[in-house]
Amino acid sequence: MCGVDREREMEGGSDRNEDEGREPGEEAKAWEGEKEERRGFAELQTDMTDLTKELNRSQGIPFLEYKQFVTRTFFPKMCSDYEKSLVQPTYVNDSLGPRALPETHPLLQDWQANNTTRPNVEEGITLFSTLLNNKHFLITFVHALEQQKDFAVRDRCSLASLLTIALHGKLEYYTSIMKDLLVDLIDASASKNPKLMLRRTESVVEKMLTNWMSICMYSYLKETVGEPFFLLLCAIKQQINKGSIDVLTGKARYTLNEEWLLRENIEAKPQNINVSFQGCGMDSLSVRVMNTDTICQVKEKILEAFYKNLPFSQWPRAEDVDLEWFDSGSNSKLLQDLDNTSVMEDGRKKLNTVFHYQVPEGASLAMSMKDKKEKTLERVKDLDTEKYVHLVLPHDELMETKKSHRQSHRKKVLPEIYLTRLLSTKGTLQKFLDDLFLAILSIPPDRPPLAVKYFFDFLEEQADKRGITDPDTLHIWKTNSLPLRFWVNILKNPQFVFDIDKTDHMDACLSVIAQAFIDACSISDLQLGKDSPTNKLLYAKEIPEYKKRVQCYYKQIQEMPPLSEQEMNAHLAEESRKYRNEFNTNLALTEIYKYAKRYRNQVINALEANPTARRTQLHHKFEQVIALVEDNIYECCSEA
Repeated sequence: MCGVDREREMEGGSDRNEDEGREPGEEAKAWEGEKEERRGFAELQTDMTDLTKELNRSQGIPFLEYKQFVTRTFFPKMCSDYEKSLVQPTYVNDSLGPRALPETHPLLQDWQANNTTRPNVEEGITLFSTLLNNKHFLITFVHALEQQKDFAVRDRCSLASLLTIALHGKLEYYTSIMKDLLVDLIDASASKNPKLMLRRTESVVEKMLTNWMSICMYSYLKETVGEPFFLLLCAIKQQINKGSIDVLTGKARYTLNEEWLLRENIEAKPQNINVSFQGCGMDSLSVRVMNTDTICQVKEKILEAFYKNLPFSQWPRAEDVDLEWFDSGSNSKLLQDLDNTSVMEDGRKKLNTVFHYQVPEGASLAMSMKDKKEKTLERVKDLDTEKYVHLVLPHDELMETKKSHRQSHRKKVLPEIYLTRLLSTKGTLQKFLDDLFLAILSIPPDRPPLAVKYFFDFLEEQADKRGITDPDTLHIWKTNSLPLRFWVNILKNPQFVFDIDKTDHMDACLSVIAQAFIDACSISDLQLGKDSPTNKLLYAKEIPEYKKRVQCYYKQIQEMPPLSEQEMNAHLAEESRKYRNEFNTNLALTEIYKYAKRYRNQVINALEANPTARRTQLHHKFEQVIALVEDNIYECCSEA
């Protein structure tokens, strides 16, 4: 992996010479930017060294359990709905203080037929399970559904994930089905444009492949990639928090994403406060905040300091705690984002900050849980920007953007000062990003990625059978199968792996990092010019080295000893055994049955048209399932 060049300049942003056309003060700005990057890197290294020492590999990193990882990656909408519920969670009290109730998902709960269900429903579902374990039935069933115009992409993804849950105990069989369906997909794409295969997730088998990779790569993700990924997330969060963040717009002084850059030059000073948390049984802590922080932001930093060793889902929320400041006398003051001391600015009420209250360095504050009878206020970040303001007015940001476009030099996408801030943040985080990419694109001798070897060999075998010799096509197939299908999904969605708070700003930074990873896996060279987005330009100098690492990784996988079907089946059987009884397969079966019932006539026609299925009377067995279950299916809200 390439080293970190601390004096990088944006590549492709200008075709002029180094000093040509520089305005007075530009060199000074550049020098200031380099100093800021070095200072920021040194500070972050110190903070992260302390963090690394605190991390216990098994407890310090808040990994989700396997079953939660699976439900979140298989059913992302359900994950999104759960995250929304964390805004105002329901709490239980225990020895560690108030904690949110654990995550629930229908597929993680016991299946219970309702009181009106006839006894033969379970018999019907059992027979349906037997049919799904018949390869001829299942492949015919999937193809029959996919031929229906109203069987949307959402339905395809939902069916694929439900099948993965239902067949999780027989991953060898699931893999066999997936391969057969992939052969059909390859046949269909080879006659058109083979390079487009697996580019999206629009068929049942493409989602099945995503799920298969997620299952097979989970151990590698947790044991090898998890720590550098978590450290990068912590580094991003700490770096963002080192400058001002507008709580209403989410924009910050330090960011990787131009769209989330706070363009106003807000002077912010860090300061330490001493905080006690009543009722949590922990000693007082010193917490670093910015004097531009709102009270909500201060609360969030305090909560993180006290609860950093617990999963985020078990933290109280800022809206559920009170914060008091005790001055040098015996007086105390309740600190709030809005109160009768709040001032008006350009017709908007300005949120109270540390500076507004004149809280001094080393001040003593006390946090406590609000009375449950109190009504929880609206989240500050959800307030209307037409009525409230934190650091900048939306109008100011808009005018600054227009002004920067008018004053921008030819071939420059951002004024120098903004570009410097992006580069400073990027340089500060570079080591953590390099460590992550290296972990993703390495092959540990003691933990070789067997599933990757097996699947890449399968792709090469399919290419050979069809006379596809273009190396670019195989590279694209492999890239679409693993890096873009699995790793990019993980990079953009750390909440699939960890029990953490993924803020909107964190999401924006991860999008830039994911784009750099996508560019590294591409066979085409980056075409950069004056109109290229800054998010593309930011990692332009690193991309060639990352590309070499991707090529090297593919070559190393290719050179691994071939894996026999017996070896792979043994590996898959072990994965099934390891996570046996984690999921409610009966519920998954009932949800799949709903699709079978909706398209019963089309499925029956397809089975009757298939000689093998007809010979083994599969259509009659399917009709028997319908007769047994008929309208008595347990109702549950399914989603993709």
